[in-house]
Amino acid sequence: MKIFNKLKGDIGEELATRYLIKNHYKILDRNFKNSIGEIDIIAKTKDIVVFVEVKYRSTNLFGEPKEAVNIFKQQKIQKVAMCYLKLKKLEDKNIRFDVIEILDDKINHIENAF
Repeated sequence: MKIFNKLKGDIGEELATRYLIKNHYKILDRNFKNSIGEIDIIAKTKDIVVFVEVKYRSTNLFGEPKEAVNIFKQQKIQKVAMCYLKLKKLEDKNIRFDVIEILDDKINHIENAF
């Protein structure tokens, strides 16, 4: 089951990456990890560094995909993002946190999700 979930996550991230590129985002990083956690996609649009959490589901039986990005997950992503900005010397850049939810292959890009 763990392998299946990883594969499903990889597919969702690939779909989200293609979507972002098609919409004129530059991909800076994918699957950035540190001891705190991971950020699925880090992209740039205009002068904004965008940290993207991707949630991919084939059904909404257990709720909408975006609902999985709870306050705990948001805080974790924000901490990892601060580390990334410091590491890449991007502390002076504008930032944004987005969620891309994919449900039944339909993409919903939620800008400024948190």
